[in-house]
Amino acid sequence: MPRKNTSRASASAFQQVQRQARTLLINLRKDIRLKESVLSKLKQEEARLGSLIGGGSRTAKSISSGPRGRVNWRAVLSALPKQFKASDVRDVRGLKGKRPSEIFAAITRWIDAGAAKRKARGVYEKV
Repeated sequence: MPRKNTSRASASAFQQVQRQARTLLINLRKDIRLKESVLSKLKQEEARLGSLIGGGSRTAKSISSGPRGRVNWRAVLSALPKQFKASDVRDVRGLKGKRPSEIFAAITRWIDAGAAKRKARGVYEKV
């Protein structure tokens, strides 16, 4: 008989720990969302200031890992202005020799991922 009481006590203790973990997880997610929004605003400010001085703060090394290396397309997207064209993507340092099919494939991936959207024919906007 005493075994049932200990199992109830352990079950309620487990439920208390579960509730505390759930509360901590909810608070952690709120903190992450807040920090991500602050980071997004800082990136927008960086892009705006970068366009004022005639280019972004991104270097060719952060875009590409060498002359024929893989391109970090996220870094390319972050180096673009809020509204951009495919020609703006080509102007990013390190992408001069890329084929148009590669550029448009990247833009399509950004649209599919929800990172960009098509505004008009040939005009895209970062989300």
